[in-house]
Amino acid sequence: MDALVRLLQLLVFLLTLPLHLMALLGFWEPLCKTYFPYLMAVLTVKNNRVMENKKRELFSQINGLAGTSGKVALLELGCGTGANFRFYPAGCKITCLDPNPHFEKFLTKSMAENRHLEYERFVVAFGEDMRQLADGSMDAVVSTLVLCSVESPKRVLQEVRRVLRPGGVFFFWEHMAEPRGSWAFLWQQVLEPTWKHIGDGCHLTRETWRDLENAQFSELQVEQQPPPIKWLPVGPHIMGKAVK
Repeated sequence: MDALVRLLQLLVFLLTLPLHLMALLGFWEPLCKTYFPYLMAVLTVKNNRVMENKKRELFSQINGLAGTSGKVALLELGCGTGANFRFYPAGCKITCLDPNPHFEKFLTKSMAENRHLEYERFVVAFGEDMRQLADGSMDAVVSTLVLCSVESPKRVLQEVRRVLRPGGVFFFWEHMAEPRGSWAFLWQQVLEPTWKHIGDGCHLTRETWRDLENAQFSELQVEQQPPPIKWLPVGPHIMGKAVK
């Protein structure tokens, strides 16, 4: 099976050779950082239509997390275009974090369309190093389709726990690998080296639920969902929350 994966990876590599050459020469990443926000703006509209009820159900739980000010200090990791804003309850004070500065104009537009929220700031940083955010400063942290593309999910989750106050909640919606040994998993292995370039670092074969289980949250609730866009090679999705 491993030999078959390597053979098919080579065939895909040859078919997409210009992309890999551009990546090798350092031309692809700047181009990807520029076009990726526009791609996400299109895909998240479809995702939100499919997942609207589930997202409303999940994020409605944010209501009970208000601090002494009556507001909810909420950090969104990999905030992208702000596609989740319309699902957050009124009174949330939103801090956005993303390593791609090209998302800022999309965030500004999304915030203008969601006046029930308070926009704190946009932090350009990686989730593995959120030193600009103080310990215990957040009531809630949200991550949707982010842990697939970070360098180290373990370090990101450590940072999430650090910035959450005691009793604060991490809400997540992430995609993960297909079951090992399945044909779907084989194709994820075949496509992953090329997909990481197309999807701005997205890994298809991460078993994200293991990282969540090992992150030492006091409570973890996980629900599995089918992928909302079936023609993409991303696998099943998990949605849920983890309490510090």
